[in-house]
Amino acid sequence: MKQCYFCQHEVDVIDYKNTEILQKFTDNTHKIKPRKRTGLCASHQRKLAKSIKRARQLALIPYQENVRI
Repeated sequence: MKQCYFCQHEVDVIDYKNTEILQKFTDNTHKIKPRKRTGLCASHQRKLAKSIKRARQLALIPYQENVRI
């Protein structure tokens, strides 16, 4: 089982301005990866989702891309 990235690095506050870390937890179409893929604990997954959404509102990271099949 994966360890929580933020618990390992002893991070309490996930900063929405740190886009490099936020993009680690999004896939190619900029969707937020699920908890089973990321290995995060529940509290950090919630904080991560909130930070990603906040960064999207400020146009620091993109919203989902339209993928045509």
